[in-house]
Amino acid sequence: MTKLDSKIPKGPIKDKWTNYKNNIKLVNPANKRSIDVIVVGTGLAGGSAAASLAELGYNVKAFCYQDSPRRAHSIAAQGGINAAKNYQGDGDSTYRLFYDTVKGGDYRSREANVYRLAEVSANIIDQCVAQGVPFARDYGGLLDNRSFGGVQVSRTFYAKGQTGQQLLLGCYSAMSRQIGKGKIKMYNRHEMLDIVKVDGKARGIIARNLVTGEIERHSAHAVVIASGGYGNVFFLSTNAMGSNVSAGWKVHKKGAFFANPCYTQIHPTCIPQHGDQQSKLTLMSESLRNDGRIWVPKKKEDSEAIRAGKLKPTQIAEADRDYYLERRYPSFGNLVPRDVASRAAKERCDAGYGVGTNETGEAVYLDFSSAIMRYGQEQANIQHIHNASDAKIKELGVDVIEKKYGNLFQMYEKITADDPYKTPMKIYPAVHYTMGGVWVDYNLMTTIEGCYAIGEANFSDHGANRLGASALMQGLADGYFVLPYTIGDYLANDIRTGEISTDLPEFVAAEKEVTDQIEFFINNKGTKSVDYFHKRLGKVMWNKVGMARNAKGLTEAIAEIKEIREEFWKEVKVPGSADSMNPELEKAGRVADFLELGELFARDALLREESCGGHYREEYSTEEGEAMRDDEHFTHVSAWEFKGEPADAVLHQEALNYENIELKTRSYK
Repeated sequence: MTKLDSKIPKGPIKDKWTNYKNNIKLVNPANKRSIDVIVVGTGLAGGSAAASLAELGYNVKAFCYQDSPRRAHSIAAQGGINAAKNYQGDGDSTYRLFYDTVKGGDYRSREANVYRLAEVSANIIDQCVAQGVPFARDYGGLLDNRSFGGVQVSRTFYAKGQTGQQLLLGCYSAMSRQIGKGKIKMYNRHEMLDIVKVDGKARGIIARNLVTGEIERHSAHAVVIASGGYGNVFFLSTNAMGSNVSAGWKVHKKGAFFANPCYTQIHPTCIPQHGDQQSKLTLMSESLRNDGRIWVPKKKEDSEAIRAGKLKPTQIAEADRDYYLERRYPSFGNLVPRDVASRAAKERCDAGYGVGTNETGEAVYLDFSSAIMRYGQEQANIQHIHNASDAKIKELGVDVIEKKYGNLFQMYEKITADDPYKTPMKIYPAVHYTMGGVWVDYNLMTTIEGCYAIGEANFSDHGANRLGASALMQGLADGYFVLPYTIGDYLANDIRTGEISTDLPEFVAAEKEVTDQIEFFINNKGTKSVDYFHKRLGKVMWNKVGMARNAKGLTEAIAEIKEIREEFWKEVKVPGSADSMNPELEKAGRVADFLELGELFARDALLREESCGGHYREEYSTEEGEAMRDDEHFTHVSAWEFKGEPADAVLHQEALNYENIELKTRSYK
């Protein structure tokens, strides 16, 4: 078993990052002009990295499969971004954000990385304000904050329900400046299909032009993977339909270890699935849990009547409503972490109290009626409206809610045809974020020298569960404030290397691997579509590797996924040609990777015989249904080395040492 070197600097945790920066090697401005860096993915992590590296003077080649970086999935992040600014004066600090993140991740994250994340978080807000990101402000003009799950302070900065979009536009403006100067060469509608290693170092990629079908070789002195998460292994998820694991999986197959694949987050506030033909799920921001109260009827007969269409939620008396999160977790209430809220919703629905329209009743209510009346009364007091009628109070309250969450309410109404100002939203958990990913050390370098992974593509700083509003924080921290330092320390050794030729035999061999697979897909005489296999994989993953897992289901899943994969390579049919735009060909390659990842995912979940965060093993839980960790045997990162088949992957472990936080059972009660 290889001993993984995380390269964590020595010294007190509060000084590690500062001392590290003071002692790294630097590249002078003249030498940066002769160094090339490839960035794959241009969401918040990749976009901020590309902009920052170009600003420093490196020559950057940026790749995205979308028609513009503005279309990256980061745009879908709605609720906000965390930062330890303590603007509310409610006791927040760098240490508090560090502690909340480690606790929220169920003590399965690397302390040094998380502290650094908390440390640089405040800089992100200043950077984004300078870029013109229109964060919400309070009455006096100061930046406003709201709460998110798993914490008891207000540290989330937001732009209505469009935070990801606004941050991405700020990031894109920084990129555009460098594109205009010629420091970033942008390759839109290009997909990375393999990484190229020369003498053990990442020296380039093979990419396909998705418009013309042309296969291209691109060289660089370092490669940065910023391609997001792998939630679409479940087929139905909140991810954009194009989101995939392929870039991360290609580097895994060339030597980068893949860490904690079983750590996947189920988000509690998604619009429930409405049919078998649905292609993706829609997230309703966690910010809604600030003011929305989650409940189901106390009586099963009321739930049954609602499912049958004989009763409306507004007809259920207050005394007959079970606000189960407030009941079970009085300290945090509706703001418990996502994994806790998701499992609680599943438990109520499995027990027969769900209010969905499908057979299992898979939905609970997210109700804003109390918040509307509370805000309305507050506004009536401010406006000196004495003895205001309930109708007037409601009118004033609706106006406040509209200002805070209006675009989210509008989106919900367009999708469901229900007005959430008048009737509670229906929500149910769905696959959202992936905490697992490519293993990286403190420098964000993978086990391939010169290959880095940032943002959701790496195994990240979130342990077994990500706190809400921390995805944007981690992506921008990596891209703006961490990678530009750490990659320079590595590239200082490349100032005499010169331009790397794409005629090297390693590029020729990598291109042949890519073209051979493409030719197979185009020429295979199968009878079933790519989506046929993806949907089958998704059902196995959700039913047996989803919110609750057990040894029997995971063992069955491993065998079933292998069977689906073998049938895929025999029976898949890809229409069209390779030398033109062909979305089915794109999907075929991505699903081939998902089918390998899915088996490793289930295997990782089977071997981790504990419950922690988003990884919930039914055999390892308390009588009350809470997660039960096994710190003696599993306080480590599981990092997998590719050896051909997922069944042959070799497990390596990185021990997690907690010197600044006491390991204890997570409680939100």
